Amino acid sequence: MLLEAVYHRPRLNWSYAYDVNTIHLRLRAKKGDLTEVFAWAGDKYAWDTTKELIPMTLFTSDAMFDYWECSSVPMHRRLKYGFLLQKEHERIWMTESDFQTTRPENPNRLFEFPYLNRVDVFTPPAWVKDTVFYQIFPERFANGDPSLSPEGVLPWGGAPQRDNFFGGDLQGVIDHLDYLSELGISGIYFTPVFTATTNHKYDTEDYMKIDPHFGDAATLKRLVDACHERGIRVLLDAVFNHSGRTFAPFVDVLEKGEDSAYKDWFHIRQFPLEVVNGIPTYDTFAFEPLMPKLNTENPEVKEYLLRVAEYWIKEIGIDGWRLDVANEVDHEFWREFRKVVKRANPEAYILGEIWHESAPWLEGDKFDAVMNYPFTDAVTDFFVNASLDAEGFANAIGKQLSRYPLQASEVAFNLLDSHDTPRLLTLAGGDKNKLKLAALFQFTFMGTPCIYYGDEIGMDGEGDPDCRKCMEWDTEKQDRELFSYFRRLIDIRSSHPALRTGSIHFLEAARQGSKLAYERRLGDDVLIILLNNEETAQTFRIDVDERNWENVFTGDTLRAERSKLTVKLPAYGYAVIKAVL
Repeated sequence: MLLEAVYHRPRLNWSYAYDVNTIHLRLRAKKGDLTEVFAWAGDKYAWDTTKELIPMTLFTSDAMFDYWECSSVPMHRRLKYGFLLQKEHERIWMTESDFQTTRPENPNRLFEFPYLNRVDVFTPPAWVKDTVFYQIFPERFANGDPSLSPEGVLPWGGAPQRDNFFGGDLQGVIDHLDYLSELGISGIYFTPVFTATTNHKYDTEDYMKIDPHFGDAATLKRLVDACHERGIRVLLDAVFNHSGRTFAPFVDVLEKGEDSAYKDWFHIRQFPLEVVNGIPTYDTFAFEPLMPKLNTENPEVKEYLLRVAEYWIKEIGIDGWRLDVANEVDHEFWREFRKVVKRANPEAYILGEIWHESAPWLEGDKFDAVMNYPFTDAVTDFFVNASLDAEGFANAIGKQLSRYPLQASEVAFNLLDSHDTPRLLTLAGGDKNKLKLAALFQFTFMGTPCIYYGDEIGMDGEGDPDCRKCMEWDTEKQDRELFSYFRRLIDIRSSHPALRTGSIHFLEAARQGSKLAYERRLGDDVLIILLNNEETAQTFRIDVDERNWENVFTGDTLRAERSKLTVKLPAYGYAVIKAVL
């Protein structure tokens, strides 16, 4: 038993309240080392009458470690606990301070979950688990009101550049809500819609005004109301890390220098404000002079931005915020931001843009979720680049699941591409079979899936600006078969609770292999997903219960023989198989 690999701490993703009654405990061990693990738990004030051994299950693994998990519903909302580790006949007890071969005589040196306070429970909005998002880059989605178009607007469908415009607006989105409803979309994430000078609008000029090229507040209100009538939630982009160069307080600093009343709204290292050897004398997003970084520790800045966050929820009725460059803003600001937003709408979704491991932002006091780019990377590496085999992919997914409390994973924002990345179809060299496999995993995995506009009809594009092409509305140029495939994925996901909130268990993911099989289970709702990421036909033989199974895509009935389900899939083939009661 390699005790050096065993890890637990009473915090974060290791010991947390899943809901107002339930505590989850997790323990890490060397992969394949332990055969059984138990939590030894009870009430610290009534240890002798409440202590019990709770079996832990192997809930996920990565390349190096297994992660064991159990749930406890303590009668008095307190938990004192240790662990019993077993490797065949070897037994080791783990306390907060050491490992020992004999059972501890008393609980004094065990770990502790002091009290399950309701106010401390991290509770993301439940609706997110049932939502399929669609990301819209407003300037490139649809031109619904040409009278709003900027001077020099180009004909729709031209080559995108970093500084050109095609006239997309909010009315264009309203005009195409039937299309989104037909697809099955239940949430829209908009990149910024507030006044700015660029086509992407990440250089905010006025946080309280809709960009006139998009419409006005009344237009946005009509859009939000129309979406809500269709059961579609609306998420706006909050760019609170930095403003634009034309933001009035920054203009004042540019004009008045050290005499400006707004100089402390920004992080200024020296006056005058200028760029020296490519680096501004004030902090910015990256080193972009047009995007000065806001000082969110400044009380006036904080008051202004929190008023913005509250206003658009209360006055327009948006359902949440996506937070740009979220990890560069101080944590205290996000704590206050969460309180303001949740007071305005307790069911609002708070989504942070962070591209890496994000546990410090997912403790229940800041964000509900982050954009799951580690998921994106793993999917791309396996299904497109082939730089991961099936085992490596399962390990990458397992590592990601181990990092966060379950409720955070259940509402993670899972994307295949975005306005900041090349489109997946382009990375796949135009191979729609690879796109289909990646999307199938996305829609049968834990978290909320997001489609980047146009992916569902076969749009391609290299990195910015090519990934920001005009939406293709000519049905003759759309891949309608691919559209139907995405619509079917959404229907399958919405029809099976196990795909949204069930457990996940990999059934086949071999080293140097290209076959992937995994189970999603929630009570009697059991589905097995099979993916052949290979240009050759392959046969799966999966251990299952002796019962009938049905291929969700084809409706064919399958029968397990001798507890084995045998399915042959063509090159880049797939199957979703459900248990028939």
